[in-house]
Amino acid sequence: MSTKPFILYTAGTPNGHKPSVFLEELKRIYGSSVDYDVHKIDISKNIQKEPWFIKLNPNGRIPVLVDRSRNDFAVFESAAILLYLEQHYDKERKFAFDPVKQPDEFSEMLQWIFFAHGGIGPMQGQANHFRRAAPEEIPYAIKRYTDETKRLYGVMEIRLAERDYLAGPGKGTYSIADINVFPWVGLHKFAGIESLDEWPGLKAWFERVDARKGVQAGMIVP
Repeated sequence: MSTKPFILYTAGTPNGHKPSVFLEELKRIYGSSVDYDVHKIDISKNIQKEPWFIKLNPNGRIPVLVDRSRNDFAVFESAAILLYLEQHYDKERKFAFDPVKQPDEFSEMLQWIFFAHGGIGPMQGQANHFRRAAPEEIPYAIKRYTDETKRLYGVMEIRLAERDYLAGPGKGTYSIADINVFPWVGLHKFAGIESLDEWPGLKAWFERVDARKGVQAGMIVP
């Protein structure tokens, strides 16, 4: 039986990549104390709807993180997993901000996490669906969700035009706010947005995050 502290139930989707990226980033600082096993879920076969998985996440979606070192505590929802890992395992706050000592920066981080979780994720997800998976072509739906995704990229451009990262003082500090949205932006071509050239600040941010070793390792899991 594995002795690694975590098991991550995931798939190769933007939401599935968020926790694997953060775990890889944490591993590079904290070592084996945040190592993890991966259980690949074949969402095309609806494995995530099986009773054993529903016990972990009643919503029947990936990802789910099980913390073996804390009595097999299960966490679902990708942003919630990031916040959980930061709370319990980023002891030096390398990827977040102290809510007491840095309350404004902590709030900024949460704002951008919720922005992505309630905005880019759902809108780009719908663009992907209607462009790639819908049983019939619905031009209105494709245009609506593609346009909304572009609008949200524009919101990020406003923030990143003179900054390196979404949250933090000055030009910002790399944090889970960036990790939370990066995998979605990385799938922009799949949503029919061929280039990020329209948003130079966003493009520079994407390339900056994409160059990180932890990000590169996490993005190929599972």
